[in-house]
Amino acid sequence: MTRLFSVIAVLVLSLVQPVSSQTDFSNVLSTQSPTFLDVESAFQFDFKQDGQQLVVNFTIADGYYLYKHQFKGASKDAVIQLQPLPKGVEKYDEFFGDTEVYYNAVALTYAIDSAPADAVVKIRYQGCAEAGLCYPPTVKEVFLSAVNSQVNDNGSADSAPRSQQFELSSLLSSEQSLWFSLSLFLGLGILLAFTPCVFPMYPILSSVVLGYKNALSVSQALKLSFVYVQGMAITYSLLGLAVAVLGAQFQVWLQHPAVLGVMIVLFCVVALAMFGAFELNLPSAWQQRLNSISQQQTAGQYGGVFVMGVISGLVASPCTTAPLTGILLFIAQSGDLTLGFFALYALSMGMGIPLMLFAVTGGKLLPKAGAWMDIIKAMFGFMLLSVAILFIERLFTAPWTTWLWVALLIAWGGYLVRMSLNYHQFVSRLALYLPALALLSGAVYLGTQQTQTVQHPAVDFVKVKDFADFEAKRMAANQQGKTVLLDLYADWCVACKEFEHKTFPAPEVQTALENTILMQVDLTENTPRTQAFWDNFNVLGLPTLLLFDTNGNELDKQRVTGFMNAEDFAQHVDGALNKG
Repeated sequence: MTRLFSVIAVLVLSLVQPVSSQTDFSNVLSTQSPTFLDVESAFQFDFKQDGQQLVVNFTIADGYYLYKHQFKGASKDAVIQLQPLPKGVEKYDEFFGDTEVYYNAVALTYAIDSAPADAVVKIRYQGCAEAGLCYPPTVKEVFLSAVNSQVNDNGSADSAPRSQQFELSSLLSSEQSLWFSLSLFLGLGILLAFTPCVFPMYPILSSVVLGYKNALSVSQALKLSFVYVQGMAITYSLLGLAVAVLGAQFQVWLQHPAVLGVMIVLFCVVALAMFGAFELNLPSAWQQRLNSISQQQTAGQYGGVFVMGVISGLVASPCTTAPLTGILLFIAQSGDLTLGFFALYALSMGMGIPLMLFAVTGGKLLPKAGAWMDIIKAMFGFMLLSVAILFIERLFTAPWTTWLWVALLIAWGGYLVRMSLNYHQFVSRLALYLPALALLSGAVYLGTQQTQTVQHPAVDFVKVKDFADFEAKRMAANQQGKTVLLDLYADWCVACKEFEHKTFPAPEVQTALENTILMQVDLTENTPRTQAFWDNFNVLGLPTLLLFDTNGNELDKQRVTGFMNAEDFAQHVDGALNKG
């Protein structure tokens, strides 16, 4: 409690008088503790720029410490990147729990990609005294000398391609029109709507908006789908802000077996309802209102659809793409939460526009009465089961998960064939036979592929156990004159598996990586061993591929996040690692 009162007193004082005025906190807290140093004396600040490197030094007084996770650097004028921080001292803190802190001294190193003369970098830090006083976050300004990113250390032009996420981050930081930037991310979101990340949302939205026994008008379907997309977009945007500001690995947290287990059960239960095992009915009064086309839908129904949108935002959040990473980089470097949120929201709304069109047109084109509606509901049930299998694949990496898909496709196709027997018209039967044939063909294909699995891996990765093991193997590769690619992998990362099975085996990629040692670390579990990689490399999500030159330096502006096809990836790697 004493420490809590101390924090409250300091925060109140900071509202009256800024920290930079070197207020003597000991006068305020003299009744509770002995003399405390002011923030400037407790944490002496100094910096030095050496070309494209900025070193920030803190001399920490005895009995005081700085939090590792509270260091933040941002600049609207310069492009900077915080290099891996040294290992701190493990400490249990009553405010932050298990954390790392620094005693005596610590140095922060920033790589400067580009900067005009007198560019301002804001350095934020926070520390405490062992005796019980915590200081508010403090910000210092550093002025840089000009750095030209187009010239490398040898004085020649640097032609290495910058990754898309860094280009997008720079675009947000530039003087481009706000509406232009938001429109760009809206368009990128529309493109993302056709990727595997967004696929689970289609059956979810279908079951929510189109799964009623009675027809919905176009306006009703549009309103419901809009509310659904709002839930998804707001959740997706808020999670993005949390990742960028707190540096927390929400991907890992949301892939906890307990969370995935709840999701699997939820979608299986809703699927059973679609199959008619039991009814998920609205109150009769609401059903009567739905029967009237002109009647507005109730607030309770909107609330339920919004909640399903929130769940969909959680479903999509583990998917890392270049546009998403670009926004997160911009927020982390600039600290502009407002623009970052609206950029994330525009990206999310772009992902939702095709979903709304699907809901409106689907509701208009599907049959509106008769036994067809039972078939349509069952179709949604099978689609929801496919989402459950996607979650199961995040929990387990085993051949038997493929047989789940085979079983689902056979059951789905068999159901359609069985339903076709109830119809005598050729057109009706054909409408059921064609999708049944496609589903059963897919089951045969998957089963054949599974039984003909190649016995040798297409790409040999050097497996990395922990961060120290990686450093040792990287140095060994550099001594051989080799560059290094580190693949940060997790079983729950769908795009990571696409990289491994589609991109890396391609001949053009193998050629581009001839002089490169491929290493891979498994980040599926959230442990201190895996956390070291998240922290040391400031990873914002998976998949992430790190490239290191022959001197062991990471080419951070060529870092790859999100899936890339073989052709694009080969060009990117060749330009980054084999230039000159």
